[in-house]
Amino acid sequence: SLFFITVCTADGFRYYMVADCEFNSSKLNDIEFTLSFYYNKLEFIRFSSSVGKFVGYTEVGIKNAERWNNGQEVIARRAEKERYCFHNVGVFTESALTKSGEC
Repeated sequence: SLFFITVCTADGFRYYMVADCEFNSSKLNDIEFTLSFYYNKLEFIRFSSSVGKFVGYTEVGIKNAERWNNGQEVIARRAEKERYCFHNVGVFTESALTKSGEC
């Protein structure tokens, strides 16, 4: 898995996003992209490439999911699996394979 985290804080509250590429091969069909949004350790909304849309887990998350699923945000996220994960998985697996034989 590849994990990338962005963290922002304001007045003691923590907002962060986690982008994740889960894969068991470098084939595009074997990769899942997820983007989760958290506020104070509570996940309130998530995009998953296997679902193809945002899903909200709180009142605020549900409202944002409805809005984002009807706009450009969902279209942009659907492209992330290929743009972001596919490229980075290839780089990661190539690096891991070439370094695995080194002592």
